[in-house]
Amino acid sequence: MRPPKPTPRPDKVSLWRYLRLFRQDLLSAQPQRLYRAWMAEFRTPFFRSYLINQPDLIRTVLKDRPDAFPKSNRISEGLRPLLGRSVFLTNGAEWRRQRRIIDPAFEGGRLKDTFPAMVAAAQACVDRLEAHVGQEVECEGITSHVAADVIFRTLFSVPIEHEVAAQVFDKFRLYQREQPLLNLAAFVPVPSWVPRFHSRKTRQTARQIRNLIRRLTAERAAAIKNGTAPDDLATKIMTTPNPETEKCFDTQEMVDQVAIFFLAGHETSASALAWALYLLALYPDWQDKLAEEAQAIGTPEFSDMSRLHLSRDVFREALRLYPPVPMMVRQATCPEQFRDRDVPTGSQIVVSPWHLHRHERLWDRPDDFDPARWATENGKKCQRDAYIPFSAGPRVCTGAGFAMIEGPLILSMLLRRYRFETIKGNTPVPVAHLTVRSKDGIWLRVVER
Repeated sequence: MRPPKPTPRPDKVSLWRYLRLFRQDLLSAQPQRLYRAWMAEFRTPFFRSYLINQPDLIRTVLKDRPDAFPKSNRISEGLRPLLGRSVFLTNGAEWRRQRRIIDPAFEGGRLKDTFPAMVAAAQACVDRLEAHVGQEVECEGITSHVAADVIFRTLFSVPIEHEVAAQVFDKFRLYQREQPLLNLAAFVPVPSWVPRFHSRKTRQTARQIRNLIRRLTAERAAAIKNGTAPDDLATKIMTTPNPETEKCFDTQEMVDQVAIFFLAGHETSASALAWALYLLALYPDWQDKLAEEAQAIGTPEFSDMSRLHLSRDVFREALRLYPPVPMMVRQATCPEQFRDRDVPTGSQIVVSPWHLHRHERLWDRPDDFDPARWATENGKKCQRDAYIPFSAGPRVCTGAGFAMIEGPLILSMLLRRYRFETIKGNTPVPVAHLTVRSKDGIWLRVVER
């Protein structure tokens, strides 16, 4: 038995058919040969795109020469209504300035400070599930709820039940389902002043989310001024000046950053957790092992996280098979030559965790769920060279350490109390919205242990 993959597509399709398939589902549109190719070229009437799977090329783009391959504006256009000029979309000096302010909030010591809020959110999730014992539940909704709760508790010191937090969560669920990772602006070179291909509903939902976030940031700014603000991530970020200019984020910039914290910290964690629960339901032996590990520890302290070896390996394997952000796009700023092939200036360079993590020439049994692989020589090598769920290099996700505490913690607390079982005839099919989700949700049965 193997975990589900997207609907397979033929290796060769016309450009226009590819665009139709792409619009329906980014993952299923990709030809099978990309899971064994080191490099592939894709041509449109407007630009060339190169997908790279060869580890040394990926290292060049993400680690060795990142300034020569900034984030592509073609990706940015699809996310601009919600994220504005957040750190996820900017490049160059602006991006460096933003990271200098944001990074201190996610240093190792801060993770220990936020841990009690993570535990409280995980316990609240365990308590909510009690009413659904014996029932079939849609797990993406469950994991979205708990991941959003973690973000609001750690960022603003409020639970998901807080009035504004609940509204942001509800609006964001609408947004993520209607907004693909790429929109048609990714394929059509148009001037910046030309209106983009965003639906009116997408623009309206993004505007509503940003207005709600603006309320939270304005309230926090007032609390900081009055000396009554809690010592959480929002306070830390809003009071950290750029060391070069001594200026902090203004309100507009903080709205942009909170939007990406919510996207990166909630949407991606929710995706990975839901797929992890499905994988564990598919492989009950592994689920029992995790439950035993969790029960031996009880309610974890921060120091216990190093003992959740199995939970961490399962979460890591879920991130390998179903990386929340399946593709990253960079742009060549000068002529390059990859694998003896000319790559013109302006070309789009696609780094795809989705393909890299399942590459047939890199991984042993790439399509199999095997958390034990991380202790093997192949697993260790691939973790160094071919595993990038949080990107890599200077632009590695600021919250990667946060996610690798949050994910194993929530898994262990859920499995200590409940068993998750598959439902016959209900196999999830992965598709790409803002992150890798299931086409019709992930449905499992919850049983109390």
